Amino acid sequence: MAAVPAGRPVRTRSIRRQAPLMCYGRTMSAHESNLDELLRFHAAVDAEATTLAERHGERLRCALGCTDCCVDDITVFTIEAALIARHHASLLAEGKPHPAGACAFLDSEGACRIYDRRPYVCRTQGLPLRWIETDATGAEATREYRDICPLNEPGPSLLELDAESFWEIGPREAELASLQSRHSGKLERRSLRGLFATLDADA
Repeated sequence: MAAVPAGRPVRTRSIRRQAPLMCYGRTMSAHESNLDELLRFHAAVDAEATTLAERHGERLRCALGCTDCCVDDITVFTIEAALIARHHASLLAEGKPHPAGACAFLDSEGACRIYDRRPYVCRTQGLPLRWIETDATGAEATREYRDICPLNEPGPSLLELDAESFWEIGPREAELASLQSRHSGKLERRSLRGLFATLDADA
């Protein structure tokens, strides 16, 4: 099984000072606005992922209790860490992380305790993946990679599927990186397990 590239393509934008936004008679900070934009990003990802999951329904074995993709030591951009902290503050303050060896947010039954606010990387797990290698100049290379979770591998060969049958790695990662850049100005990441130790300062 080929490994997904560790360094995904990213785009960054220069940080601009924006005037506070007014929302329902109160001031919405740039921080809150960024988190709301992240929610819209997650919703768009879910819509695309659902369409692909329906297309591959017969081969996907993903279900409650299957935690093969819920590995430990996952890191996320700080904007996603802040969203988790905003919506699950009680869990982070009073709950305990899952024992080391699996994702800190799993419960004793193998269910995700932050499923509604899980990070981007968790929203496309199990789907057929596709990405293109790029050379040092950034030009598109001819080598294409395709992969899928071993549990979902039985079925039509990935080599026979058209490009639209895959989740393409790259475009959405670049969009998320842009959100992160506007959020903090840096492409910094946080460990999911580390969120239990202390709430993010800007959460």
